[in-house]
Parts: sequence; C-alpha cells; structure tokens
Amino acid sequence: MNRLQRTLAKLDGLPSPLRGPARNFALRRAVPFTGTASLDFVALTPEHSEIRVANKRPVQNHIKGVHAAAMSLLAETATGMVVGMNVRDDCLPLCKSLQVNFRKRATGGLTAKAHLTDAQRASMASETKGEVRVAVTVTDEAGIEPIECEFVWAWVPKEKPQSQTLRDRPKRVPARSSVPN
Repeated sequence: MNRLQRTLAKLDGLPSPLRGPARNFALRRAVPFTGTASLDFVALTPEHSEIRVANKRPVQNHIKGVHAAAMSLLAETATGMVVGMNVRDDCLPLCKSLQVNFRKRATGGLTAKAHLTDAQRASMASETKGEVRVAVTVTDEAGIEPIECEFVWAWVPKEKPQSQTLRDRPKRVPARSSVPN
C-alpha cells in the first residue's frame, strides 16, 4: 500500500455521506488545479479511477460546453490518479505524453474512467523506473465519447543518485578581482 492509498484509507472510517466530500477536499488540496475545476473524485482504487466534471461556468468555453482544457485535465487526472494509487513511495509519477483528439461536441458534464492492467500494476510495484500507457474513456451525459485520449505516464526515483557527496566535491576558490582597491 503506497502513501496515496494509505491517505485515502484513513477516510474509510468516516460516515458514508462524508467520504466523498472528504476525498475531494484532500485530493483538491494535494493537486490545487483539480479544485479550481471542481473535479469530483467518484472512485479511486488501485485498478481504476472515475472522475467527473460538471458543466459549470468556471470550466466552460465560449459555447457553454466543457472547455477543451478542462476535458484534457479530467482525462489527465483520471489517468494520473490510477497511476498515483500504484506508484511506489520512493518514485515520482510524471505525465510523459498525452494525445487528445476532439471528436464530437460534448453535452453536459463529463466522466473519465481510467484503468490499469494487472501486468502494469505489477511493473509499477517491482520497477524503480518505467512507463505505462494508461487507458481512459471520457463520456458526456448523453453517453457519447467526445474525445479520445492516450496518456503515457512514467515513474522515476524521487531522489536522483548523487555521483559525489558534498564532502567529495572540490571547493570553489573565489576569483580574484583585477580592479585595484
């Protein structure tokens, strides 16, 4: 169980009606931009995530639909959260690449669902460094997929190996000034 899983597990002791708001509060605080867009973290497990965004003014475009940037944020957050539920505590997850194709005009709010395979999860648990292509679908209130997305997430060690310790580095000697005093 990694840090994100342990943090969310602490919320399991709350009464059912408080769990969702508490999860949203904790995750929006950890990733502030998700709070700006008022993303709703519906479900988070090591296998999948489900996140929603309502079609409200802060995330709308000029035609009163969910803005393209908000759609991308939703899909990125869904994939990032499922990766975050699996990455080891000594590693840092990073979005390596994303491809978003806009197919249809969205109707109402959107829901993104991302998942990892057992093999992907095993790789993240056993390897210090790697990458995964995370499957994600984004649907609108009419059940249509207005965008198709592909996200590649990498994980790397949090601490870069140091070739020299501070003690082993040569000391700098200040340059002498050529200007007379």
